[in-house]
Amino acid sequence: MSEKIIAFIVHFVTHVISLGGYAGIVALMGINSACIPLPSELIMPFSGYLVYLGRFSLIGVAAAGTVGSNLGSALAYWIGARGGRPLVERYGKWVLMSHRDLERMNWFFGKYGSITVLLARMMPVAQSFIAFPAGIARMPRLRFHVYTSIGSFAWYLCLAYAGMKLGVAWHTDPRFQAAFHRFHLGVEVALVAGIAWFVWSHLRRGRLAEAALVNERDAVSAANETE
Repeated sequence: MSEKIIAFIVHFVTHVISLGGYAGIVALMGINSACIPLPSELIMPFSGYLVYLGRFSLIGVAAAGTVGSNLGSALAYWIGARGGRPLVERYGKWVLMSHRDLERMNWFFGKYGSITVLLARMMPVAQSFIAFPAGIARMPRLRFHVYTSIGSFAWYLCLAYAGMKLGVAWHTDPRFQAAFHRFHLGVEVALVAGIAWFVWSHLRRGRLAEAALVNERDAVSAANETE
């Protein structure tokens, strides 16, 4: 992520929160949870900085973030539940998702959905997108929002507390921006590695399936010739 993009995001986040107060936090975290990765690692520490200044309360900031997270997630969940499965079944091959992958995802969310949502709410990038697959898998909505609330509140409270403790350094110390840049660079590298593994494994599986089909056809042809 370039320094200009970071500077733009910082300006946008601080401007919205400064003007909108708690409502601004709700709006930003709603965007973050609706499959638009606006970094909570900027939103909540700056909100904590305003706690340090006495403008907000720490619990109020975490609660506002949690409300926004649920609102944005509700939209992404609804899109996934209403149109996600047909979309994946029709166009999934273009993103290397098969019907088998869809069934595995449904099974996974049925068995591990709660802990997956809880942990994803505490992870950069993942927190922005977790609602969509949860909707496709039709994870029980009440359970989804309960674990979204628990994970979001805990994570946002920690981020806001860090911003409060950093105090004025959050806004003035360039080392904070450098640390944020390194943190997100690490997340982006991990994300790219995960995507590369996903593509490689699915292409390999496709080649193996195709080879098995060819072998099966050859065997049938040989059997027919023998007869």
